[in-house]
Amino acid sequence: MNKVRNAFRNYGNITNAMFYGSFYVGAEFSQQTLKIFVFKDPEWSKYDFAAIGRFAVIGMGVNPHILYRWYRFLDSRWPGRSLVAVARKVLMDQFVLAPPHLCGFYTMMSIMEGKADIFEECREKFFQTYRVSCSFWLPAQSVSFLLMPPQYRVAFVGCCVFVWANVLCWFKRRNIEEFRNN
Repeated sequence: MNKVRNAFRNYGNITNAMFYGSFYVGAEFSQQTLKIFVFKDPEWSKYDFAAIGRFAVIGMGVNPHILYRWYRFLDSRWPGRSLVAVARKVLMDQFVLAPPHLCGFYTMMSIMEGKADIFEECREKFFQTYRVSCSFWLPAQSVSFLLMPPQYRVAFVGCCVFVWANVLCWFKRRNIEEFRNN
C-alpha cells in the first residue's frame, strides 16, 4: 500500500492517468463483453479492439491530464472542504469543464474513426448526454470534493468514470437518428 501511496504522491499525474485510463478502457471492454456474451447482439461477434484503443487514447492520454491540472486549479482557487468551496468546485466542474469535455469526447472519437463530419455526433448527442451527465456528476463530484484528498481525486473520479464511461459508450453506440427524433 505504501508503494501505491508513494506513486500517487511522487508521480501523481502518471499514476492517476493509468488508474483513470484503466477504468475508462474497462468500461468500453465491459460494454463489448455484454454485447457479445450476454445480449448475444448479432452485430457483435468479436471484440472491437480499435474502439478499445480509441477509449485508451482518451482515457489515458487526454482526460486524466486535463483533470489533474483542473482539480489542482480548483483546489488552489477554492481551498478546503467547506460547503461553499465544494459547491463552487462542483459548479465550475459541471458548467465550465463538462461541456467542452463532452464535445471533445465526441469530436476526438469522430476524428479517430475517420468520420467526414467530425462535429455531427457532437451536435446531435451533446445535449442529451450533458443532461444525463449533470444527474451523475453533480453528486459524484460533491463526494469527490468533500471527502477525497486532492492527490487521489483523479483516481476516485476514475472509479466513477467506469460507470459514466459505460453511459458514454451507450450514447456513442446509439444511432444519430434516435437523437434527431427526440
